[in-house]
Amino acid sequence: MRILTTISDVNFAKSDGLVPAIIQDANTDKVLMLGYMNEESLRKTMEEGKVTFSSRSKSRLWTKGETSGNFLFSQQILLDCDQDTILIKVNPVGPVCHTGDDTCFNEANIPSNVAFIQQLADIIKVRKSDTSGKSYTKSLFDSGIAKIAQKVGEEAVETVIEAMRNNQELFKEEASDLLFHYLVLIEGMGLSLEDIVAILAKRHKK
Repeated sequence: MRILTTISDVNFAKSDGLVPAIIQDANTDKVLMLGYMNEESLRKTMEEGKVTFSSRSKSRLWTKGETSGNFLFSQQILLDCDQDTILIKVNPVGPVCHTGDDTCFNEANIPSNVAFIQQLADIIKVRKSDTSGKSYTKSLFDSGIAKIAQKVGEEAVETVIEAMRNNQELFKEEASDLLFHYLVLIEGMGLSLEDIVAILAKRHKK
């Protein structure tokens, strides 16, 4: 496998303009589904970051999650040795299969508790631009960055209080609220979790 950087490296002619695209969770390594791509859908995926397939039955492009909101955010695209099969590592938002299952192979895609933080960050990102409903997350973004920052401060104080009381159960609840609102604040600032982790990694090397 090698990282795909140029669309022209893919041999679309070998299979009449379509190549299989294996979709794998970037965090759990679980295979989620198999789709097909033509040159146009691959280009759209690479440009927009949301996995887009070429539908063989409808003869059109379709972005996974365009109706459900369960997008597949592309993290890395690999090309096999024969240049006719693609592996796309993604961060999925919600279940992948139209049946409601985590994968199209009826398997549970259970991330580690730590890996779920990235999945949550992706969900928050989607909620930020959601116009179909009024979720709590969306209401936070609508209130403005100052209100989000204030909410983070409130949750931080409550977390500190429970720590000082040595109440582990309530501390876990408040710490969870704090982490969620902190992720919302990061997104509200136009940053990503990767931006913050990069700083921590850089400090670790010093």
